[in-house]
Amino acid sequence: MPTTASTGFIGLGTMGAPMALNLVRAGTPLTVWNRTPERSTPLAQAGAEVAPDIDAVFARCETVLLMLENDVATDAVLGRSTEAFAHRVAGRRIVSMGTTAAAYSKALAEDIRAAGGRYVEAPVSGSRAPAEAGQLVGMLAGDPGDLDGLEALLAPVCKQIFLCGKVPGALQMKLAVNVFLITMVTGLAESAHFAAQHGLDMARFVEILNAGPMASDVSRVKLDKLLRDDFSRQAAISDVLKNSRLVVEAAQAAGTAHPLMTACTTLYAQTEELGLQDEDMIAVVRAFDARTSRETD
Repeated sequence: MPTTASTGFIGLGTMGAPMALNLVRAGTPLTVWNRTPERSTPLAQAGAEVAPDIDAVFARCETVLLMLENDVATDAVLGRSTEAFAHRVAGRRIVSMGTTAAAYSKALAEDIRAAGGRYVEAPVSGSRAPAEAGQLVGMLAGDPGDLDGLEALLAPVCKQIFLCGKVPGALQMKLAVNVFLITMVTGLAESAHFAAQHGLDMARFVEILNAGPMASDVSRVKLDKLLRDDFSRQAAISDVLKNSRLVVEAAQAAGTAHPLMTACTTLYAQTEELGLQDEDMIAVVRAFDARTSRETD
């Protein structure tokens, strides 16, 4: 059983690091671990305890938050399909905050329960800037008793949290939200490409969009990045491509139409092939540029 009242946090990447920092700054006793050790340094400086290895996190913490890249990373951290799995999850509440396939999450929940643990989905909507500001939108799914205290625990991370029923309800909701986000930003990129190719004043183009009824926090940030030719990562091309594929796979499994997401998946794959996998998702505009160049050659 856990030896301290600390909460565990594993996965200090683009999103995880600022989320963990907000928890520590709010006074949450936190034990952290990351595969790349140097990413733990800012957390240690802020007051978190850095575990020497994964098993130390599970030994010390009853609730462990995971902000990991994908199902492979999640299985590796939990030791799934190994003898370590039961030792790590038994008697603990595992809270998965990353985005994976809903079917994977449902199967993982069953395995964790069979091993004597509890499992909660807690994906978040937002990118690095909202993560830094503690303004993410959280979605929770799990058995009611397993959700106790989680909304208070995640308050420093999320501006609002919504209950989405049982697993995999939160991840299905996250994918539905991603359909709008991805198609919206891709449409914005195509709009900017159209304006640029017609020689329009791009600063005026941005002003007009920002003044209109379609403006949003997301569009304003992405338009500013386009105007400054700044593709520094908020949500990386590779991550958006992964999420696009998850949406398409879920739509195919359910037999639902997904023409826009099919087009977006192709465009983000082409952007990744241009070597822009670590750039912000608005760099998808380069896929439009590349297509125009090929058509005019």
